Amino acid sequence: MDRRVKYTKKVIKDTFITLLEEKEIKKITVSELCSLADINRATFYRYYLDIFDLYDKIQNEFVGELKNIIIDNHDKNITISILVKKLLEALLNEKKLAKVIFNKKNNLLFMDDILDISYKYSRNKWLEKNPHLKERDIEYASVFLFNAALGVINYWIESGFDGDPEEVGNMIEQLTRYGIRKFIEE
Repeated sequence: MDRRVKYTKKVIKDTFITLLEEKEIKKITVSELCSLADINRATFYRYYLDIFDLYDKIQNEFVGELKNIIIDNHDKNITISILVKKLLEALLNEKKLAKVIFNKKNNLLFMDDILDISYKYSRNKWLEKNPHLKERDIEYASVFLFNAALGVINYWIESGFDGDPEEVGNMIEQLTRYGIRKFIEE
């Protein structure tokens, strides 16, 4: 991709994320974005159909990066905390974008792809360890665990990325393995 195109798309993306920090997506206009980004509307429409297309492309690119972290590490014999740490570091590298995408006002359905991949790999590992597991039990366990982990990650983002990714990853792993017992019992 041409450097000028990369630069223009980055300016559009950065300006859009800044606007999303201030207002809902449905209240952002192409004219407003172009004015703030100091580009003309034709330039915007060269790359995007509308504001929602821009949002979808930014989100899909970001989710693709997160999915790649899971895919690249699934065969490695790594712990949950190490995988979560890598995901959290990716979120930390894109703080503004993570805050906008994980905002409660936005739909977290974008996480379905990541959860599906995580489910597939977890299911296979669980079945290796216990081939007698029922499919329904695997599904219930995965829904519980993945939503709990997503809740912790969401809280971490909402609280201003408070806590080191390794620390949060360890907490998610401990909660996954032992539940809250470890945190409430002495």
